[in-house]
Amino acid sequence: MENNSVARKAGVGEAFKSFQSASANDGERVNTTKKSNSEVSTAFKWFHATSVNGGAMMIAAVLASYLSVYMTDTLRIPAATASLIMFISTLWDAINDPMMGIIADNTNTKWGRYRPYFVIAPIALTFFGTMVWIDWGFASTAMKAIYILIMYIGYGMTVTMFTMPQMAILPAAVKKDQERNKIITMGAGSCAVAFTIGNTFTPNITAFFESHGFSNGYVPYMLICGVLAFISFWGLFKASEGHERYLTEPEKNPLKGLGMVLRHKEVYPNIIAWICASMGYGLMFASSVYYMMYYYERPDLIPVYMGVISIGALVSMVVAMPIVLKVFKTGQRALCFSQISSIVLYVILFFFGKSSFLLLCVLTFVSSVTSAMQNALVNILVNDTIDFVMYKEGKTANGLVSAIKGFAQKCGNTVTTSGILAILALSGYVAGAIGQQPDSAMFALNFIKFGAPSVTGLIVILCVVFGPIKHYKTEIEEMKAKMHAEEEA
Repeated sequence: MENNSVARKAGVGEAFKSFQSASANDGERVNTTKKSNSEVSTAFKWFHATSVNGGAMMIAAVLASYLSVYMTDTLRIPAATASLIMFISTLWDAINDPMMGIIADNTNTKWGRYRPYFVIAPIALTFFGTMVWIDWGFASTAMKAIYILIMYIGYGMTVTMFTMPQMAILPAAVKKDQERNKIITMGAGSCAVAFTIGNTFTPNITAFFESHGFSNGYVPYMLICGVLAFISFWGLFKASEGHERYLTEPEKNPLKGLGMVLRHKEVYPNIIAWICASMGYGLMFASSVYYMMYYYERPDLIPVYMGVISIGALVSMVVAMPIVLKVFKTGQRALCFSQISSIVLYVILFFFGKSSFLLLCVLTFVSSVTSAMQNALVNILVNDTIDFVMYKEGKTANGLVSAIKGFAQKCGNTVTTSGILAILALSGYVAGAIGQQPDSAMFALNFIKFGAPSVTGLIVILCVVFGPIKHYKTEIEEMKAKMHAEEEA
């Protein structure tokens, strides 16, 4: 207990110095701990995996794929106004990530630091996720737009509210990298299944409800997704009881909290990797319709090609990622493999993708299998950063680091969505001119699809390989082992 007191007062970084003089019995206890069974229950693993990546992910997939069409085609909101709604809500969503991280880190209740948000999450999620689809019959287009904006901002803030604590509680409960990676892999598989259902089968599901008397099939659909979210989030609340073990006092001052993390140059490669990882797969996926319509000049093949990408991503998360982690042992090596193999395939497709549709589909499928997993593997860098800050500062920054990751990812998403249109505009792209695009636009389409993701992938590899946090691996592992041994004692 004396060491615990030192850790609280002087920080884990200082307390670690006292670990060097620990007794032989302590060393034996650490070794015993390393050989012990799982740090968390099976229930914790499954509820953690299916919370953000279960019913909540299905709602996210439906909104991402169909809300814009609903606004323009059903509510008759002009496309420019709908675009402004998405821009305002997305901008605010990025801004409030660090705010939520600081709030989560400084939450202090009898239920814990991060757990209370799992109780609130499904309530707010179901409310906003359902209400955004309800047409109240407003005569004014402005009122429709304002209503959707308010509901969508509420939804985005809800997602931020539960995503930060969900990411933060994993390193607070689990210190073993292999066990963390297993839980992240389970979450990735759940995400792939939920997103595939929400992205692919929503028209069938909503049509089913509308054929059974519902005027708007999205409403019962969202309520069902909400029930799934209740099960997983409340299950995580129960299963995580007593698991917020590896925490120290956070920095109370928000600005000092940000400074505490950002003053360490070692964390910047991870931030860059988060941005580039979100851009890489996003550029490849978001440009696919443009690519097939204007570069390949076969709009009739768009559904087939998008299906190839979606199935490849599903296989990536459910099948390939666990195998890759098992083969390469660490998340960092797995992430590098994902990027290297994807770059090789992208380069081949850049030069030969148009030669054969069969070749295009086969190599695109394989590249989706290798690349989609990067979106989950970069979360391993979140845990590394959290451990590093705790070692250096002796203070917990789980929520803040998770929020910085979320902010970086959303910055990457913003660059992706706006960057595609900007590059096409500069290239002389002509909307609707299938078979009549200038050479500059054709090159731009091919580059956005396969060239740009190769560049971002290379940057991710450099950040991981030369990231300085890995030089502290031994010290951090010893710190985590000592903390775990003291907790067991």
